[in-house]
Amino acid sequence: MSASEPDPLSGRPVGVKVDVVPARRPEAVVLEGRFGRVEKLDAERHGAALWQALKDDNKTWAYLGYGPFADEAAFAAWLAERPKLEDPYSYAILQPDGRAVGIATLMEIRPAIRVIEVGNIVYSPALQRTGLATEAQYLLARYVFETLGNRRYEWKCNALNAPSRRAAERFGFTFEGLFRQHQIVKGRNRDTAWFSMLDTEWPTRKAAFERWLAPENFDGAGRQKVSLAALNRGTFAGLRRANAGDIDRVVAFQRVAYAKNRPLLGVEPLPLQADYTEILAAYETWLYESADGLEGVLILEPRNDDLLIWSISTAPRLHGQGLGRRLLAAAEERARALGLAVMRLYTGEPLKNNIAWYERHGYARERVEDLGDRRAVHMMKRIGT
Repeated sequence: MSASEPDPLSGRPVGVKVDVVPARRPEAVVLEGRFGRVEKLDAERHGAALWQALKDDNKTWAYLGYGPFADEAAFAAWLAERPKLEDPYSYAILQPDGRAVGIATLMEIRPAIRVIEVGNIVYSPALQRTGLATEAQYLLARYVFETLGNRRYEWKCNALNAPSRRAAERFGFTFEGLFRQHQIVKGRNRDTAWFSMLDTEWPTRKAAFERWLAPENFDGAGRQKVSLAALNRGTFAGLRRANAGDIDRVVAFQRVAYAKNRPLLGVEPLPLQADYTEILAAYETWLYESADGLEGVLILEPRNDDLLIWSISTAPRLHGQGLGRRLLAAAEERARALGLAVMRLYTGEPLKNNIAWYERHGYARERVEDLGDRRAVHMMKRIGT
């Protein structure tokens, strides 16, 4: 990816150059997960189990262009045609015992521009609201971006389908708008809600999926501790979640914001030694922006038992105007949303003003760590959830 180039007529940026090598088309792969797997739909192998899972639930078909089916023969006739199609390309969703409980397709396949959609999603009651329901979407998204090489992943649904719209946002898709009277489905006008996820956003979405799917996110009864919606939240407290397209801006901002610490530390500040491609993929990076541009950066690492403030920085011209306090409060709000009751951070031992500022906001010193070329003061605060 290279920098945006100006339009020859207007002089305005016209977009970032991208790799024009076409994406691969979907194939007959098996995508293994912890809760089950996704594999190419086979009507003969999967049909009986799918019928048993779906036969008593007419609600599943309410917003789809087909179904419900009068009997197993009608369902089998419809299902037999699905694997023959290259677009949509159908996958079955299987429980660990190999029983098929749902279908999802990759469709509207446009390899030349590296765009693809997930749709025609049929989740039986046995699949709905399970770990596998979410994991299947993670496996497909990872396949779409990392194996097939797409740059845009779409989700579209009937605008009246509130559960589908909630699911799209929960999975990390961004709502883009409505296409009015976009289709006729079962003899009725359909307004279509459009959502998308971009390749630059995928590392952040992937991290959210993987944190949600991790065994430690579930209690002994299998209940989630932190919701995927909370992990994928794109804005909060006036901040915007950064994506890979923001890396250059964040790096430049951090360089300016931390410059004052260099002579006090006698070494390069740790945030200036980091690889921000890795930081944005592994941590939550939140941006405070105004009409004047980027004014604050907050980088958080949610951990099992606490939320680490990895970096908090403001534009030098705004020092003393309360933005740092606002970012600190936002970090604590984020911890509460994630169900975490402990905040932690660390700062350089020579940065006496920073340490005193954190202490004024309720942070206490826990320990001092010798890092070889510097000493770091670790601080902690307990908050109510």
